[in-house]
Amino acid sequence: MVNQMIQLPITLEQLITTVQQLQPSDRAQIAKALIQIELKSDLTKLLEELYSQPPINEITDVEIMNEIKAVRQQSKN
Repeated sequence: MVNQMIQLPITLEQLITTVQQLQPSDRAQIAKALIQIELKSDLTKLLEELYSQPPINEITDVEIMNEIKAVRQQSKN
């Protein structure tokens, strides 16, 4: 048997109504799929932003330790 793809035009309101009629576990699967799509989109944007920035000079261990000490000192005050 050959799988055939059937396409039906559906409004957003019809889709929402249909999803609301699903069992909670099925609605959860749809929610997870939507979140994954958004996360992938957000991750792509972040990566593009990261790679579009000029390279940062190397930071030494001494500079890192000095920053840690400064933050700790500020939190004590």
